[in-house]
Amino acid sequence: CLTGRVFDAEEALSGGLVRSLHKPDELLPAAYALAREIVDNTAPVSIAVTRQMLWQLPSENHPMEAHKVDSRIIFNRAKSADAKEGIASFLEKRGPSYPDKVSTDLPDTFPWWEEPVYK
Repeated sequence: CLTGRVFDAEEALSGGLVRSLHKPDELLPAAYALAREIVDNTAPVSIAVTRQMLWQLPSENHPMEAHKVDSRIIFNRAKSADAKEGIASFLEKRGPSYPDKVSTDLPDTFPWWEEPVYK
């Protein structure tokens, strides 16, 4: 970021900035496979909250504010029906069927940010 140096995909991979490289005709199948892995193994509410945290938290005034949000979300999600299902499905060696819905079961601390006023 500071030097503005351009680097190739192999360097991005070796530096851990990307997880894999794909030929153009293999890109969409790989993206769909990753999306399927997320959908099959992660609770929808957790996905939604994580996406918002990745989007919103970098703009916090201090890292402690991000830590507070993260801690509250983890505390809330640990008490959820999704957490119980995740543990049960793991112990029973079966795929999870997460009961919580994004439309109704977001944490009570969500949203934690204030929308900016457009002027």
